[in-house]
Amino acid sequence: MSVFERFLSLWVLLAMIGGVIVGLIAPGLVGAIAVAEVASVNLVVAVLIWAMVYPMMVGVDFGAVAGVARQPRGLIVTLTVNWLIKPFTMALLAVLFFDHVFAPLIAPEDAAQYIAGLILLGAAPCTAMVFVWSQLTKGDATYTLVQVSVNDLIMVVAFAPIVAFLLGVTDLSVPWETLVLSTVLYVLLPLIAGLLTRRRLGTQVAIDAFSARVKPWSVVGLIATVAILFGLQGETILAKPLTIVLIAVPILIQSYGIFALAYGAAFVLKVPHRIAAPCALIGTSNFFELAVAVAISLFGLNSGAALATVVGVLVEVPVMLSLVAFANRTRAKFPGPESGTKAGTPG
Repeated sequence: MSVFERFLSLWVLLAMIGGVIVGLIAPGLVGAIAVAEVASVNLVVAVLIWAMVYPMMVGVDFGAVAGVARQPRGLIVTLTVNWLIKPFTMALLAVLFFDHVFAPLIAPEDAAQYIAGLILLGAAPCTAMVFVWSQLTKGDATYTLVQVSVNDLIMVVAFAPIVAFLLGVTDLSVPWETLVLSTVLYVLLPLIAGLLTRRRLGTQVAIDAFSARVKPWSVVGLIATVAILFGLQGETILAKPLTIVLIAVPILIQSYGIFALAYGAAFVLKVPHRIAAPCALIGTSNFFELAVAVAISLFGLNSGAALATVVGVLVEVPVMLSLVAFANRTRAKFPGPESGTKAGTPG
């Protein structure tokens, strides 16, 4: 790793601080970025995430996709955690903290809003940022793509029923345009660009050399995204610091707990690290665009539910970086050469 990558946590911390400062001293700039949206997807952030995802898509070997079927355990762990466990543990933690532990500090009507926002976060596994986390843990790009794609397909049919059940809202309106646009921007277009790049480069040596050159842009995109997200929420962070902390508590417990469950299951099942790390990180990370969009459509822009989903955005990057660091430190504990094999080979 380069010096820049080794001190990534420091750069992200500085981006957080810088983002808040810019949000306060240049509200016009932040406002211009905020209104650059289509279907609740911020186009500036979308471009930066695209820059993060594209380098990994160059590494996707379509010839190895069929090999994923020979290693189903990582996919099984991901799907089980994401759809049978995660939404319900998030709902449980939200109710536990805001109806009981934090009850003396939060008005009941506000507590109900925060619970709703947390439920929305828990029911939406990550689509885009997981490619970044996978790259930082030397994950199998092809297997990660399959994991994300299958989750996206399930999300189309499962997100609304799960959220409706947990919220008790039978007339839930899912902003499908947000779901479709995000999938196209963060998965389909970078994937096509990566495929075309591989074909143009031709040899694996050329592909590896090109990937090494564009990889730093992935980290730059991450840092810029963090700065923008914190700039957009700078006033909220300073105006409601206690509320932000209270909402962050169940999110932190959920994030580390879900990662431990998925990563531990992958270890017990002897899943190679190149698959195990992204497998655990997909469930830990959240599809915040969808969660924020649904919260706004159901409860309003200034609602507690929308605030809770935004706190999920703010908490996610530091948490995920800490888990990436842990996954990298424990790589040697997993089986296989370099603690993992390609999706196209048994392992």
